[in-house]
Amino acid sequence: MTAYMIITARIHDRDAFIAGYGRQAAELVARHGGRYVFRGRDAQLLEGDFGDGAAILVSRWPDMQTLRRFWDSPDYAEIKRLRDGMADVQVIAVEGVWQE
Repeated sequence: MTAYMIITARIHDRDAFIAGYGRQAAELVARHGGRYVFRGRDAQLLEGDFGDGAAILVSRWPDMQTLRRFWDSPDYAEIKRLRDGMADVQVIAVEGVWQE
């Protein structure tokens, strides 16, 4: 079943974040079989305690196993360190069917 990774990020320095972490993570996502399907900025929090003003990014994966291979890979662990101190991030992985 298709899996989705949903990222909510309050980015403190957008230019530095994109130049370092963002570009490298995007390349690695593609190499691991993922594909970005949604990008949005300035989210409006309607309920809960995280996400107001955040950027939202959704990637689609063939299945949860492929997504987890990416997430748990040593390559991603190294790249993930680049965002330390640059963003507050919440990441969710879920299997499902995209409906339009």
